Amino acid sequence: MVLSIDEIKEKTEKILRELSRVIIGYDQELRYILVSLLGNGHVLLEGVPGIAKTTLARALTRLVGLSEKELRVINGVPYKGFSRIQFTPDLMPGDIVGSLIYNPKKLDFEPRLGPIFAYIVLADEINRATPRTQSAMLQAMQEREVTIGDKTYPLEDRRSGKFFFVIATQNPVEQEGTYPLPEAQLDRFMMRIIMGYPASLEEEKNILRLHSMKLREPLEELEPVIKPEWIVEAQNTIAEKVIVPEETIEYISRIVRASRPEIVEPMAKYFELGVSPRGGIQLMKAAKAYAAMRGSETVEPRDVDAVLFPVLNHRVIPSVDKIIEYGGGFKARLRVIREGLDYLKKFI
Repeated sequence: MVLSIDEIKEKTEKILRELSRVIIGYDQELRYILVSLLGNGHVLLEGVPGIAKTTLARALTRLVGLSEKELRVINGVPYKGFSRIQFTPDLMPGDIVGSLIYNPKKLDFEPRLGPIFAYIVLADEINRATPRTQSAMLQAMQEREVTIGDKTYPLEDRRSGKFFFVIATQNPVEQEGTYPLPEAQLDRFMMRIIMGYPASLEEEKNILRLHSMKLREPLEELEPVIKPEWIVEAQNTIAEKVIVPEETIEYISRIVRASRPEIVEPMAKYFELGVSPRGGIQLMKAAKAYAAMRGSETVEPRDVDAVLFPVLNHRVIPSVDKIIEYGGGFKARLRVIREGLDYLKKFI
């Protein structure tokens, strides 16, 4: 079934309105998460603890017609609606994807599927797991299937309306006991969204008002807006119906090439490594989803600009000298990346 672009705009706006009932502020961040979902990507949320990253994932699960307790069996494979994986240093790859368990009654090994078999997976504090475990998770995200024993199981079944969406989180400030994700693995995420504290005093007060008269979590009052199959239909519609004109392809290509210091030498003061071709593809897919969400069947340069920073900020390696010049640390690193992505537009 092919949806209309107007329907995609209508439904996504309703989802955003419902999310804003339980997540105060972060309007743009919520839109980016929907862009990643409709672009068939995954998203990495970076922010300090306590700013509703987990609540956001659980609220989105409810709004797309899924449940944390629900189990859907598709072609003999059971999938949960929502699964949360708390990453720790002792977490093993088998704890995520599953493993073979010996059954003494059958005198044989049988598969025990892991928590990654879900529609929406929250990979909480992904940088606390060892590189081996991170690699297993990110490989499954990329290939959308896992192999247990001699059998391969799909994590996505588009014919049956089964999508696979990972929301990973990490605290960028706390470094002790963590294993930073390498750039090659960060590239698996369509977007890295930086979430800070609430932007204003009024937002802080609204958060307190929201919880002041409730014993339960506000998200438990949310009702489904769509069915999970709708997500797959919307993804297909965006891929097939949203057009990327030649001028927009030219614009994206110029952005990607301008980010590379070996092509544009002045960029060396900001970046040591620029955007890969895969980064350009993800930028185009995100721009298509963003255009559809505003009700357009044509991607314009303004759609590209709107998603530029969340799509590319983890795909470039900033200059160490510039980071030191700005005082070092996470904020200095972000400042270099942001200024570099603005500066490259001079060479487009």
